Amino acid sequence: MKKFTLLSFMAVAFFAACKKDNINGNSGGSSRKVDTLQGTITADQTLDASKDYYLKGQVYVKNNASLTIPAGITVRVQKNDAMADKSVLVITQGSKIFINGTADKPVVFTSAAATPAPGDWGAIILLGKAPTNTVTGNVMGLNVSDDTKYGGTDAGDNSGSITYLRLEYTGGINPPAEDEWVVDKASGLLMASVGSATKIDNVMVKYSNDDSFQFVGGTVNATHLISYNAGDDDFDFDLGYTGSLQFLIGYRTHASSQALRANGFESYNDEVPTTNTPLTRPVVSNMTIIGPEGIDATKTNINMGVYMRKGTRLAIRNSLVAEYSEGAFMTCPRTRPVILADDNAEFRSNLVQSDTLARTFAWDQGAVIAVPDPEMTTFETNSVNKNTVITASSDMKLNAMYATGAPDLTPADGSPALSGADFTGADFSSAFFVQTTYRGAVGTSNWAAQSAWADWK
Repeated sequence: MKKFTLLSFMAVAFFAACKKDNINGNSGGSSRKVDTLQGTITADQTLDASKDYYLKGQVYVKNNASLTIPAGITVRVQKNDAMADKSVLVITQGSKIFINGTADKPVVFTSAAATPAPGDWGAIILLGKAPTNTVTGNVMGLNVSDDTKYGGTDAGDNSGSITYLRLEYTGGINPPAEDEWVVDKASGLLMASVGSATKIDNVMVKYSNDDSFQFVGGTVNATHLISYNAGDDDFDFDLGYTGSLQFLIGYRTHASSQALRANGFESYNDEVPTTNTPLTRPVVSNMTIIGPEGIDATKTNINMGVYMRKGTRLAIRNSLVAEYSEGAFMTCPRTRPVILADDNAEFRSNLVQSDTLARTFAWDQGAVIAVPDPEMTTFETNSVNKNTVITASSDMKLNAMYATGAPDLTPADGSPALSGADFTGADFSSAFFVQTTYRGAVGTSNWAAQSAWADWK
């Protein structure tokens, strides 16, 4: 048997993962040279900052290897119609990705199709060894193997670092609508069992066919996330996620294309639900969730700003929620009593626009409907939670909630969002959170303005 030296092995691995290819379709008008990423990456690799790339099929970073992507690189992703063949980039357990974009030179993953559309490709998938409440799992829609496995016991696991990244036209690997609660379907940025040593900052997902951001178990923290016109939920949390998040924007200009009861923010513990630990409890501050009701009155497939279901816990503060047809906050019947009885459950110091603040799902002659919930409303407006409720989104006084170009979600003079933030208590006084006086994702400085990174086109 012929023996390979380590150097020979690394050369073979690099060649398999990165070679020249001709790209048809969406070149974006770039004159930069293009190489192809495909197959497996089994040794540390840094992409060439002077080139763009074509991601072809399902690419796996494995064998504890690291993939580094310098600032300014655009990766155009192959469109495959068959769901089983959708292109994805998977960072397997033990491996790492380092996306080193900047505000002026972000890293962009987009469709290579001549006419891009939501669902052209799958996702960037990070698979870690942090805990879930179901021990381990495999990503839905990909072959079951060690390369698609997530879960473990290392809360401080490290999958790398992502800064200034934009993902476009993702969400191609989706189960049927009736299987919506299948959590580990690949869309947008999927973080499954990703640990707290991983850094996620300044990521935009636009035109996903499904969710934009998925947190499946794990302990990863993140800041400055934007979801723009997602097909399903902007932010989705499941199976024991317990990280902290700050400065999140979920924004829609039209109703959803998917019959999946799209919400701005959705969370659940597990399918049954059980009290298996860790209990799903995202700790969130300074989030702005804006639905399409102000400019799209069809209300098609649009549900709630925030939806707590299947035994989830929650801690949401200092946030804005507006323009969702079913209201600002909804629970399922199995989660409602948990929230009312849990001293740690928080929906506090938020500014919400809704005729009916709180709703709960109920059965009506065999149909599931959302009904007003006076007891939950009282809970959310009591002297502890003290949420501010307004009936017209214009009363938030944001500079340009809806605009021809990019929205401007900074508070104008006299806006109730300029004050009222509350960071008391252990969860929110931690070093992770920036202690703002304002509520919502954006203060007087608009970090989400139209730019090379935050592209609202």
